[in-house]
Amino acid sequence: MTKRILVLLGHPDGRPERFGHALATAYADAAIAAGHRVRRIDLAAIDTPFLEGQWEFESPPPPHIVAVQEDILWAEHLVLLFPLWLGATPARLKALLEQVFRAGFGFTVGPRGWSAKLKGRSARLVVTMGMPAVVFRLMFGSHGLLALDRGVLRLAGLSPIRKSVIGGVEAIGAKARLRWLAKMRRLGRLGV
Repeated sequence: MTKRILVLLGHPDGRPERFGHALATAYADAAIAAGHRVRRIDLAAIDTPFLEGQWEFESPPPPHIVAVQEDILWAEHLVLLFPLWLGATPARLKALLEQVFRAGFGFTVGPRGWSAKLKGRSARLVVTMGMPAVVFRLMFGSHGLLALDRGVLRLAGLSPIRKSVIGGVEAIGAKARLRWLAKMRRLGRLGV
């Protein structure tokens, strides 16, 4: 079964030699080869100003943010790749998420609680980091992923949300990088 997949590379550094770029390309190319329809967004190519206050959060987004929202609405599966910086998503990625998930896009809050508006979609979070993945999971409780998983995506109705955590990225070596690229290609073919 073919899927509509949005690959969002959430690294502020747009240089193609970044490992995240290679991971995103491996996933997207394999998904296309398997017959999936793929759109790709690179954070480095998007103007992502920070929201200045609630008034801005509640106002209509600029056209380039509307385009990102439309890509998310189009997609059945969202793949978000990003580095872990200071225990969380990079500030510029957080700024993009705040712009995209402005009031009313992903969910609404009313007297009866919240209403998820992106149900029926799944996601994969691919995070790279300098620390070992086991340390991130056991000592820090994967908090950098949980905030995005529970505080944004799950709240908006995305499920399941799968995670690929690549620890020690600066030191893993060529063989491990090739294994991760192969894994991304396999996941891309499957559309998960």
